[in-house]
Amino acid sequence: MIFHFEHNALPGSLELAYLGDALYDLYVREHLIARGGKVRALHREAISLVCAHAQSEALARVADALTDEESDVVRRARNAKQSPPKNADPGEYHHATALEALVGWLYVTGQRDRMNEILKLALPFPKPSPLGKVDSPQGEDG
Repeated sequence: MIFHFEHNALPGSLELAYLGDALYDLYVREHLIARGGKVRALHREAISLVCAHAQSEALARVADALTDEESDVVRRARNAKQSPPKNADPGEYHHATALEALVGWLYVTGQRDRMNEILKLALPFPKPSPLGKVDSPQGEDG
């Protein structure tokens, strides 16, 4: 989908995060489905990977790889005025929002390859080996 915005103005940080949340969730679910398993277990793992705590950690994994422009998107979204749910840590929630906004921004600006690079860094899923055994995300056993 190609986005056209009035006066070339992009959506705000929270709107980008709204879109990024859906894209992040889809990325997680695609990888879990490809790996296989029972739906209940897949669902539980997906929830553990898309919660604010996990997304905050994912942002920390990608932070050093961000360009200045991407870092600006993250900073603006992290500082956006929002009210985290009562059960969420506010710092983690703001970092999760920042990651989602970055994913949304990369998507709407047509940087899909870069979005996938960032998602791979954020969520290093194990890769199947040639014998069908799953390797660890770093390519090491254990």
